[in-house]
Amino acid sequence: MTNRLEIQPSRRLACSRCGAEFTCSLAGPCWCAEEVARLPMPVDGEDCLCRDCLRKAAAQAGAKAQ
Repeated sequence: MTNRLEIQPSRRLACSRCGAEFTCSLAGPCWCAEEVARLPMPVDGEDCLCRDCLRKAAAQAGAKAQ
C-alpha cells in the first residue's frame, strides 16, 4: 500500500502576514517542525507563516503571557 504523504510534492505558500514565499512539505519534516516557536494555528485570517513571521509572532505571544 502506498502512503499518500510519500507522493505529495512540496507546496509553495505565501506568508499570510508579510507575503514572503516559502516551501511547505507535507511529505516529510517541514522547516517549521524544527522551530522551537509554537503557536496555535490557524488563527482567524491567517494560514501558515514564514520563518521570520513565526518567530516574531511567538515572541509577541510570549511577551503578552508575561
